[in-house]
Amino acid sequence: MSWDKARGPRIAFVGTGAQGASIGADFALAGLDVTFIEQWPEHVMAIRENGITVHLPTGTINAKVPALHLCQVAEIKEPFDVVFLVVKAYDTKWACQLIEPCLAPDGLIVGLQNGMTHEDIAEVVGRERTIGAVIEIASNMFVPGITNRQNDHDTSWFALGALDPKTHERVEAVADLLRNSGTVEVMDDIRSAKWMKLVVNAAELIPSAIVNLPLADAARAPGMLEVMRAAGYEAMRAALADGARIIPIIGMPPVTTNHPERYVDQIFEEVLRTFSQADTLTTSLQDWRKGRRAEVQEVNGWVVDILRAHGQEAPVNQRVMDVAFDIEAGRIEARPDNAALLIETYQAVMECS
Repeated sequence: MSWDKARGPRIAFVGTGAQGASIGADFALAGLDVTFIEQWPEHVMAIRENGITVHLPTGTINAKVPALHLCQVAEIKEPFDVVFLVVKAYDTKWACQLIEPCLAPDGLIVGLQNGMTHEDIAEVVGRERTIGAVIEIASNMFVPGITNRQNDHDTSWFALGALDPKTHERVEAVADLLRNSGTVEVMDDIRSAKWMKLVVNAAELIPSAIVNLPLADAARAPGMLEVMRAAGYEAMRAALADGARIIPIIGMPPVTTNHPERYVDQIFEEVLRTFSQADTLTTSLQDWRKGRRAEVQEVNGWVVDILRAHGQEAPVNQRVMDVAFDIEAGRIEARPDNAALLIETYQAVMECS
């Protein structure tokens, strides 16, 4: 730990949407020195007026937290020791460039995000100041100042890991902070852990958004579970081609099978069973319902690009991307009958295999 033991670390959450706000509220209620930095003006105003309210399955909490607009970052005088980055994967680089001048010389940025964003963070602040992370929480936010978190602390899970071996001994202190919000595992191979999360994200995020259904309903729709698993299988092939190892995440027991596709089935089942409720919308579908673009390129596109670099195809993920981009361009709408667009590609793949 490099910060003053008596004072404790100065902490910032850059990006305080559904996930960042709920975790930051836990930190504030634990008495930690936390500042929110946010790009949604109405959200900042609501937090200043009423604090941040978090609805959990077992009750509601409210925390008073200093909240800054992005335009106020240049006014920050005292640097932060730890910055939790909880913005969309495609916003990683500019958000890091924004906050880097406010990061202590030995400060750390923790990327609580989907996708392989740890490398983007490291590119801006250096590998020695980067901590990769995996997050498994279901949340949503549609009203400024109020977030709805569908996992209590006992079913909220995180993994943390250093990119630079010299930083490894500091990760446990950051993990202790994050344990105010859920279970935290410190991992030696955070890159493989992030790949395993991307595998399940490729299967669930955009495919369920394309059919405009909660995750559980999408997985039950005729033909969709097979499509979603196939997207996950391609993602696992990409992970292995990229040098990742099959390792357990989200609190699963040590891997009992080294069969890549069976592992995909197991982790997808665990997400549906433990980390989703009947009405859980993936972050991608929430983005679309708010009129924002989703992390299409950063998840399914990553799979396509990695496999292409290794001379392989990812037809299901490519089809997911194509349909998703058509939706974002307004050429088609997200609706249940889009399942046919994905199923036809899956069936064509199966016929050729």
